Amino acid sequence: MENIRLAFQGIWAHKMRSVLTMLGIIIGIASIITIVSTIKGTNEQIKQNLIGSGSNVVTVQLYQDDTAFDMTYNEPPAEVRVIDESMRAQLEQLDGVEKVSFYNFRNWSDFIRAGSNRFSGETYGVDSAYFAVSGYDVTYGRNFTKHDFEAFQKVAIVDTKAASAMFGLDYPVGKVIEIKGEPFTVVGVAERNSSFAPTINSYEDYYMYADTTAGAVFIPNTVWPMAFRFDEPQNVAVKAARTDDMTKAGQAVADLLTSTQLMSASGSQVQIGEENGQMQEKNDGPSGQFSYRSQDLLQQARQLQEMSNAANQQLIWIASISLLVGGIGVMNIMLVSVTERTNEIGLKKALGAKKRRIRGQFLTEAAVLTSLGGLIGVVLGVGLAQLISYSNGIPVAISIPAIFISVIFSMVIGVVFGMLPAVKAANMSPIEALNRD
Repeated sequence: MENIRLAFQGIWAHKMRSVLTMLGIIIGIASIITIVSTIKGTNEQIKQNLIGSGSNVVTVQLYQDDTAFDMTYNEPPAEVRVIDESMRAQLEQLDGVEKVSFYNFRNWSDFIRAGSNRFSGETYGVDSAYFAVSGYDVTYGRNFTKHDFEAFQKVAIVDTKAASAMFGLDYPVGKVIEIKGEPFTVVGVAERNSSFAPTINSYEDYYMYADTTAGAVFIPNTVWPMAFRFDEPQNVAVKAARTDDMTKAGQAVADLLTSTQLMSASGSQVQIGEENGQMQEKNDGPSGQFSYRSQDLLQQARQLQEMSNAANQQLIWIASISLLVGGIGVMNIMLVSVTERTNEIGLKKALGAKKRRIRGQFLTEAAVLTSLGGLIGVVLGVGLAQLISYSNGIPVAISIPAIFISVIFSMVIGVVFGMLPAVKAANMSPIEALNRD
């Protein structure tokens, strides 16, 4: 504590010199905090754009070889079973899985008509959990009821895009649309809630993340075979408990479905295992080409983040150069301070002060000087990050670990670059020090 008090006295006695000495540390720390905060904010935006803020939904689809199996142009494969409702409880007990929904899907819906208007968006056959899992809210009319599913009611819900495309300004609820020639009554209009929507800040964001489909029509999955004539293998929407659980939850669901829903030509269940991290089929036959796979949006987000980080890491290294310059400045000023205080050092040694006492005093002064510069740099960096966010619309997220590491690193710089002056002071001969003018 005495050394710290003396350090602050020395800083206060030479205010201008101390500020100029700390300038390199301040600039370096402020630059690093600003860059790290911008990187973290950009990474969070990438994650939200791809995943949605708090949505945590992974899609699990049936694949044939390395291509998603498209029911638009193919009949249902005989060796893949329809997912039974009893599977829901098993899937929701998997680690990281919060809720699942089974649904059928057509990417292109040229077979839907509303009067003379033809709709070419997406069509979904959904269960009762789909809207809650996928983040849709019914804004007009009503949601599907238990009776709709059990009584095979031919009802439909359209999203706002589909409603506008098919009915224009007319109120869509109560209108009739035809799906594959079958009449369906529109009972509601749905819209995806804001937590599932990407953040669009530029044209690049729009072309990468925006929903550019023509809209969607939803019908109960129990009446899907009425329009499409087949019981089809479903896709699964998996809501993970946390964003970081998405990869694990999606993979667990895909693995369980692959092991339970795929049948060999003889009707026996396909057994799969794991070898070198890859899922392997244990038997040959037509079912070997089919598997369930998860759409790993979290991995896609990480890949985009890594691309963004690659350039930014170079900026951090460039900013770190100023810390090196600042450390050299600290060493230079401390050497000057040792020279100025030669008589003080000689007097203390003559009174019995040991080398470690003298060395500790100068090391403490250097550490206090750089730590103070680090704290000022943190405040300046946070302010600059907020200013950049406000002026350019670039998101920032202040990194608390980066703040602590910056302050500790600035203290380490003081100790490292203050070592030479401290050792020089500790090794002075008291007689020579007292005799020096």
